[in-house]
Amino acid sequence: MKYYELTYLVSPDLQESEVKDIEQKLNSFIQEKGGILDSSLLPERMKLSYEIKKMKQAFLISQNFYLKPEEIKNLENKIRPEKNIIRFLLFNKKTFKEEKTPKRRSIKKTGKKAELKDIEKKLEEILG
Repeated sequence: MKYYELTYLVSPDLQESEVKDIEQKLNSFIQEKGGILDSSLLPERMKLSYEIKKMKQAFLISQNFYLKPEEIKNLENKIRPEKNIIRFLLFNKKTFKEEKTPKRRSIKKTGKKAELKDIEKKLEEILG
């Protein structure tokens, strides 16, 4: 299974209960196909930056879930004919695995402390 995010805009002409019905319909479809819902944002009415299908506002819904890649096409085919969903974006979201930190070289301590006189003497030798 891969990790996906589905974000979509729903027509503002609907009541909040109707918007939740659309969300529940898609959630149940994902679960029927063997998917696992991870997280979901509550539907939020928002003003759009530009008009989409002559609408200036819409409900924004975002869901994260796991689903088999071969079932994604079926999900898209379920969303496209839905007349109240005005836009949607479905993409594969990579999960962050623990990154291995590169090994750092350790500094060996010799236990000797350098004297200022010794350092100056070495610098004079090097610089001439």
